[in-house]
Amino acid sequence: MTAGAGICDHWATRGTGQPMSLFEELKRRNVIRMAGLYVVGAWLITQVAGTVLPMFGAPDWIGRSIVALLAIGFVPTMLVSWIYELTPEGLKRESEVDRSASITSLTGRRIDRSITVLLVLALAYFAVDKFVLAPGRNARAIASAVGQANVAAAKGAASPETAESTNTAAAGNAGMPSIPSIEQDPSIAVLPLQDLSQGKDQEYFSDGITEELLDLLAKVPKLRVIARTSSFSYKGKDTPIAEIARALHVAAVLEGSVRKSGQKVRITVQLIRASDSSHLWSETYDRTLDDIFKVQDEIAAAVVDKLRISLLGAVPTAKPVDPRIYPLILQANALIAQNNVAGNKQARILCEQAVAIVPGEVRAWDALALVSLNQVAASEQSMEEGLPHVRTAIERALTLDPDDAIAHSLAGRIADVYDRDFVSAAAHYQRALSLDPTNSDVLYNAAVFLAGVGKVDAGITVMRYLAAHDPASARVHYRLGDLLSRARKCDEAIASMRVALALSPQYNGAHNIISASLIAKGDAAGALTDAQAESSETWRIISLAAAYYALGRKQEADAALSELIAKLGTEASYNIAYTYALRGEADKAFEWLAKADQYNDGGLSEIVYEPFFDNIRSDPRWLPFLRKVGRAPEQLAKVEFNVTLP
Repeated sequence: MTAGAGICDHWATRGTGQPMSLFEELKRRNVIRMAGLYVVGAWLITQVAGTVLPMFGAPDWIGRSIVALLAIGFVPTMLVSWIYELTPEGLKRESEVDRSASITSLTGRRIDRSITVLLVLALAYFAVDKFVLAPGRNARAIASAVGQANVAAAKGAASPETAESTNTAAAGNAGMPSIPSIEQDPSIAVLPLQDLSQGKDQEYFSDGITEELLDLLAKVPKLRVIARTSSFSYKGKDTPIAEIARALHVAAVLEGSVRKSGQKVRITVQLIRASDSSHLWSETYDRTLDDIFKVQDEIAAAVVDKLRISLLGAVPTAKPVDPRIYPLILQANALIAQNNVAGNKQARILCEQAVAIVPGEVRAWDALALVSLNQVAASEQSMEEGLPHVRTAIERALTLDPDDAIAHSLAGRIADVYDRDFVSAAAHYQRALSLDPTNSDVLYNAAVFLAGVGKVDAGITVMRYLAAHDPASARVHYRLGDLLSRARKCDEAIASMRVALALSPQYNGAHNIISASLIAKGDAAGALTDAQAESSETWRIISLAAAYYALGRKQEADAALSELIAKLGTEASYNIAYTYALRGEADKAFEWLAKADQYNDGGLSEIVYEPFFDNIRSDPRWLPFLRKVGRAPEQLAKVEFNVTLP
């Protein structure tokens, strides 16, 4: 560490007698090196403190104080480095040191070595934190979010008051709920069955059997079954049963394995009481593929019997599928769940193979309709090319089985989003619910439809129910937060979105909803922070255009909106319209609403409850436009649709 007499003293000269520049003098006195050493050291201290302090329950102000002290200490450290020099006799003022005896070059090398050591330590810390500590933190955060989002809702999901407090607690309470008893709460989580096949290439089959059991048990009256997303979040993890049960708030857990070889299948299952991890029942089944559905029935019956809850009622039976195409359907469904271009393409090929082999199999047509609809929604196929295939598949399924709930649900989506035939959509959804009232996909779509026809609170109630039964689903918490924001319940919306982000940190659109909610609360600065954190480029641009406007930074708001129009003028026409509405530019808003109508933008299904349109709802052009797209109050009043939760 070097020093000097003072900032105003004469600087040293080069060997030529010419005075040094300020930068050269800073280098000679090792001030620049000290700045680098200080910054690296301060960064390492703050990172370690941020990891260690929470482990001991230290209050937040301690971490903030450390950062503040380090920032304050920077300037005095630089002044000392300028004024003083480290000599063999200790610290001396720079003006008192003979230039010929100065050891600043030696000190500089020592500082360089110190910086190198600190950088190595920083890199080591980064590696340990990312690959060792971070997975554990994420797992604990997810478990905490899941547990808090589920515990109260599991006791009364249909109660808005209970669920509201649950979602608020989920965002800020790190405590975990207790494990319920079977008598208090007949509930179960079905963990993914392990693939023990010799080639380890039958995972789609073992996962498919797990989903079949989930669907079957979900039909048992008064038995609360945790949905697929939450159960599968523990796939491949060696998590203790008690920890899983506590996070999902269930009384029992079903686990096991599947070994498939050709047409032969061995299924081993065991039912575990979560409170003490004791085995209630276990069994091994050796069957052929064409007998697989009888095995599922036997497992479901044994589960209900061993839970010993008389109120559960009769056990439903599985509907068999032709064994020639059953593996094709399971594999297609596994690919559809990946929700990507390659997966959808391969799933469609498998579905087309299945309907070619057995044209009379309803589930094959259902899968084909779903994957085709997903391709249209993701612009992997144009509406002109893809929708006819979707309609054909749905019609074939309903012709084969007029009581197919999945086909009715898909028909409802088509009627709602693409045909704007809300009366027909309501009829299809009502029929689907009457046929399969516990199906999570049917309930999810029904909740979105309810909000779209002006019944936002009813949609929220359904989403709360789904959150209780699928607490680890980021999709469910995201949609719940979305509907809460549209109901102007901003704090609850933000809390629900924070849960979604804890479960899936890169969930597209979550920061966008938080940003919009913060704008509604008057926190424009916070809205900008979340807008900048949005992972989706599209939603980030949309959020920035609104957040900059709310902050009064018009030039940046204009730039973001111009970028949105240039990049996504067709795909985001609806979003451009509500951004102009937020800005109070009614003419532009209606211009882009007309374009959204022309492009058949699916966002128009949300126009009734979009808060950013509040500025133009009194405009004389508003009601005529709603009538044009079928969303005027008198038109929606004709839609008779209600959901009775199981």
